[in-house]
Amino acid sequence: MQKIVAGLVLWMGSLPAFSQFNDTTHHYLNYVSTGTINKTNEGSSYVLNNALRFSISKREYTFNTTNSWIYGKSLSNLSNNDFFSALDGNLYKTLEHFYYWGLASYEKSFSLKINHRLQAGVGVGYSVFDVEKLRVVLSDGILYERSDLYDLPEEGTNRYDVFRNSFRLKFRAVIREVIVIEGTDFLQHALSDRKDYIVKSSTSLSIKLKKGLSVTGSIVYNKLSKTRRENLLVTYGLTYEKYF
Repeated sequence: MQKIVAGLVLWMGSLPAFSQFNDTTHHYLNYVSTGTINKTNEGSSYVLNNALRFSISKREYTFNTTNSWIYGKSLSNLSNNDFFSALDGNLYKTLEHFYYWGLASYEKSFSLKINHRLQAGVGVGYSVFDVEKLRVVLSDGILYERSDLYDLPEEGTNRYDVFRNSFRLKFRAVIREVIVIEGTDFLQHALSDRKDYIVKSSTSLSIKLKKGLSVTGSIVYNKLSKTRRENLLVTYGLTYEKYF
């Protein structure tokens, strides 16, 4: 066991450095494909999680677009058909470590019983740590939301507009330029009803195999109090990324 651990340490230390944003590199492309498959005598189940992210980073601003699709079946019954797309940007013309952000997103989810949900808002953020190998960011702001949820027999049609407070924790840690741990966590309470809230959490661990390619494990958790639905996905697969 000691020889194996020592070999892994030497291997990690021998790998070359990987690209990051710099004065000439302003674009970033990231594609993640993960999933799980389970087959027994009684039947089979599977979940596939695909996500595509593109970023433009300059000294004064950043622009990001994120798209994800989760699809799954359990014993031939649909369990997930969840789509999420978002555009967001940060403006850094403010005090050191502070920035302004704007967001617009669209979501539909079979597992959370969301027909359609649109969100748009603005706020401020603060970089608690902002060095090459460790970034921790806190942000808060106000979102306007228009939702069309699956109809609930006891409540009737569930279409409504609401303003929410959106708090976010975002982090990224790089260990020896080989292991990357990153995640984003949201808590969004309705301003008019504290019992109406949304929880989103996504955390991943990636180990770089070679430049641009990593093996990745991820945990995704979502909860929507309005429909009393939640999901938890633990998946593994591959990540491709490119700085240019």
